[in-house]
Amino acid sequence: MQHTFHVRAKINWSLNITGRRGDGYHLLDMLMQRIALHDTLTVEPDAALSLCVDGVPAGEENLVLRAAAALNRRAGTRRGARLALTKRIPVRAGLGGGSADCATALRALNDLWALGLADEALLEIGLSLGADVPFCLTGGLARVRGIGEAIDPVPDAPRIPLALVVPGGGLSTGAVFSLWDRGGFPDVNLDNRALASAVTARQLQAIDRLCANALTAPAVSLMPGIGEMIDRMKALGAGAAFMTGSGSGVVGAFDTVEMARRAAEALPGAIVTETV
Repeated sequence: MQHTFHVRAKINWSLNITGRRGDGYHLLDMLMQRIALHDTLTVEPDAALSLCVDGVPAGEENLVLRAAAALNRRAGTRRGARLALTKRIPVRAGLGGGSADCATALRALNDLWALGLADEALLEIGLSLGADVPFCLTGGLARVRGIGEAIDPVPDAPRIPLALVVPGGGLSTGAVFSLWDRGGFPDVNLDNRALASAVTARQLQAIDRLCANALTAPAVSLMPGIGEMIDRMKALGAGAAFMTGSGSGVVGAFDTVEMARRAAEALPGAIVTETV
C-alpha cells in the first residue's frame, strides 16, 4: 500500500549566530515557522531501498536515503522501501526542503517498518543528519537554539500570507557561513521573545522592525540581488520583508492573500504561500 505525505518547507523569521563549538558547529538562535509550500513524498513497501526524485533515481547522499540508512542502523535492520519525491520547494533557498524531506522520511519509515522509535530517538537521529531536521520533525512556530536541538514551541502559530522568490537561483549554505566566519559583518540585535509575540499577533510592521538575520550581510555580499529583492518586496506592499536561512530566498509577509498574489505577479518566479 502506498502512503503519500506533504513535506512542508520552513522560513526563518530570524537567525542569529551566538557562538561556535570546538567541533566547528555554529550555535544559533532562530525563530522558525512551517509554511504551506510542500514537496510530496510517497512511500510503499519493497524488498530493496530506492528513491526517485522527480522520476530520476537518487544517489546515496540524498537526505531521504541517509534517513532510511540511519533508521536501519539504529534498529539493526536492513529494511527496504520504494520512495518517490516530487520537489516543489526551491533548493539553496533557506527553506529547509532537504531537511523537511529527511524528517518526513524518518517518520514515514519508522511507521512503515513498525520500528516503534519514540520522538526523542527520531530527533536524535535527525540532528545527526542536519541542524534543521529536528525542527522539521516538530513543525509549527518555535524558537530554535544550539545546533538545532533546543526547540521551544510558540503557541498560537498564525497564518500569514507570503510571497517567496529565490534570487540568482540560490546560494550555498557553506559558502555563506564561511564568509561570515571570516568576520567583518555587523552583529545583529535580536529579541526573539518580542519577535515571537509580534508574529503571533500578525503585527507585520513590528515583525519587520524586530526580525534580523546575521547571514543576510554575507549573503548580500555574495549576491546583491538579495538586498534588492527585499527592497522590491517592501515597495510592493510587504509589511515585512527579509531573507530566510542562509538565503537566497527572500520572504515578503502581507496582510492579505490578494496583496501577496499581486506582489508575486510582479516578481518572476515568485511563489504565493502562507505560514501554517
